[in-house]
Amino acid sequence: MIKIKLSDLLGKHKMNQKTLSRLTNIRPATISKMYYEETKRIDICQINALCKALDCEISELFEYVPDNQNSK
Repeated sequence: MIKIKLSDLLGKHKMNQKTLSRLTNIRPATISKMYYEETKRIDICQINALCKALDCEISELFEYVPDNQNSK
């Protein structure tokens, strides 16, 4: 399973979802789905915009957790 660590990064940067949406031109509903890890896919251009806005590497945004460990 791939974890989206957007909530951690927003907290680290003291930024809310609305501000991130404005900075990235990603719809607020899409940001919300990413924040709550409910999204099924993310476009490369969205990943690029998120990394740029949050000044982070892709590895800071996503984490791979083997399926047998997803019950944490």
